Amino acid sequence: MSKNNYTYTNLIKLCVGIDSVEHLVDWRAQQAAQALAKGQKYISAHTTRMWPKREAELLNGGSLYWVIKGEIQIRQRLLRFDEVIGADGVRRCKMILDPKIIRTHSAQRRPFQGWRYLSPADAPPDLETGNTKQDAIPAALAQELAALGVR
Repeated sequence: MSKNNYTYTNLIKLCVGIDSVEHLVDWRAQQAAQALAKGQKYISAHTTRMWPKREAELLNGGSLYWVIKGEIQIRQRLLRFDEVIGADGVRRCKMILDPKIIRTHSAQRRPFQGWRYLSPADAPPDLETGNTKQDAIPAALAQELAALGVR
């Protein structure tokens, strides 16, 4: 077992160019529609230059936590890593993600480059599905609560 009795770890990454969870959902839906129009199967994925060294831990139940506008807001479960060679001949890592987007409690994060490992102990918990009180909190209030460490 790894530190803190977890057998997995997570990744955290900035969701550059996305303004909200809804924006990401809409963008993914557009990508899926474009793939379908071309007769292709849509795969939820993100390509990055670096290959994680802790691949086995990540694929043992880990997720990619997305930072949107300075806050972790969602996660997607990591399914596998595929090797992709770009037109420039550089090897890249294509992270294949579960298409299901899981909302999490807001957790503020400062900007950073690339991705980082995120221990399960440091990851924000998922929002309870069907809890309208949690879902109804305005984004600005959620940010303030996260900044105060309340949420």
